[in-house]
Amino acid sequence: VEHGIEDKVDSIIVPTEEVIEVKNGEKKITERTLYPGYVFAHVDLDTSLWLKIQRLPKVSRFIGEGKTATPLSDADIKVILDKMENRSAPKPKIDFETGEMVRIIDGPFSNFTGMVEEFDLDHGKLKLNVSIFGRNTPVEILYTQVEKII
Repeated sequence: VEHGIEDKVDSIIVPTEEVIEVKNGEKKITERTLYPGYVFAHVDLDTSLWLKIQRLPKVSRFIGEGKTATPLSDADIKVILDKMENRSAPKPKIDFETGEMVRIIDGPFSNFTGMVEEFDLDHGKLKLNVSIFGRNTPVEILYTQVEKII
């Protein structure tokens, strides 16, 4: 924090969450930002501090209209903090599109390929259309059990 403004900045938050990525068949837990490009700060904002923040590299604007920042409501802040605090199991990183071909890397259908038909975001599953013995068969599988075909 720049000299002379420490007493005006209460906290700075970059909300993140843990996600599971599958690369080359290996599961890896990584952290990603919940709101890319946004930094949330609880500050005592006056004209002097506003100008100093505006001059920081890569700061393009504040949330709000014109030359004033609009404070987030207490309800919005609670939602953001709850998302950060209620970290249960890491969520799978969803990097697939409907119609995309994927390879199953784990489970009874390992090494089969299938086309993504649907997403079940709440349960971390994909519904695939897999060709088994020459017939298209719907298969429900976890995101972590498939990888993109490159």
